[in-house]
Amino acid sequence: MKKIAVFFADGCEEIEGLTVVDMLRRADLGVTGVSITGSRQVHGSHDILFQADTTFEEADMSEFDGCVLPGGLKGTANLAAHEGVTSVAKKFAADGKLVAAICAAPSVLGQAGILNGKHATCHPGWEEKLTGAITSADTVVTDGNIITSRGMGTAIDFSIALIRYLADEETVSKVRKGIVY
Repeated sequence: MKKIAVFFADGCEEIEGLTVVDMLRRADLGVTGVSITGSRQVHGSHDILFQADTTFEEADMSEFDGCVLPGGLKGTANLAAHEGVTSVAKKFAADGKLVAAICAAPSVLGQAGILNGKHATCHPGWEEKLTGAITSADTVVTDGNIITSRGMGTAIDFSIALIRYLADEETVSKVRKGIVY
């Protein structure tokens, strides 16, 4: 079973991260919420307090087949400032593992040099932060092992793209039917 880490930072857009966790679990994929706050508690961008499954310090990144970076203005800044997140994303990208980001978070991938020559999308107005990318206004963009999306309103489509990448069309159909998509 594929295992994915969803990195949660204080200030993250709750819908963008928690929708991914929910949808991947509906697809029977392994997904772990990984807090980068130093504790399992995370304060979302809309004052929603929630608990991740583990912390970055407790997690063994070698167990994961990919990572997801949710957006949110403050959350994206916190992800970009966390050397471990950047290091893991770079290593996963280089190793051909899934690296996905939504909303403003694709900027973290751009700053890390992961998007050079890759097609990518992001929240409108953040395109210049996708250093080296071929930008698009598409809802979700998949380029090899890199998946990016535009924002909160695209979280389900983003999650479907992740499921398609990690599983198969039968699993996508099962999940879509179950959520009346």
